[in-house]
Amino acid sequence: MPVRLHRCRWTWYRFRHPCWTVQEALDDEGVEYEIVAAPTFPRGRRTEVIEHTGQHFLPAIEFEDGAWYREDSTAMATAIRAGRLHEKHGLGETPPPSSA
Repeated sequence: MPVRLHRCRWTWYRFRHPCWTVQEALDDEGVEYEIVAAPTFPRGRRTEVIEHTGQHFLPAIEFEDGAWYREDSTAMATAIRAGRLHEKHGLGETPPPSSA
């Protein structure tokens, strides 16, 4: 299974939209991915993204095992182009609650 790119529904690629920046990096590096279109209006509607990253911002990448990666889109694109996507595995994932 490819990674899953959680992104908005807008495809303003000519205007360097953050979601497109990451998608373009995945394309350029030949990374296989599946697009998951998140709700347009984030507050309270991007529950899956919030649950796994602790924030409502996009884009985010979900790995095969369910770990998530999310940071600024420029940093994400840089990591992807440097071949370091899998080093980012699990970054941005919400830590489990402490049992203390």
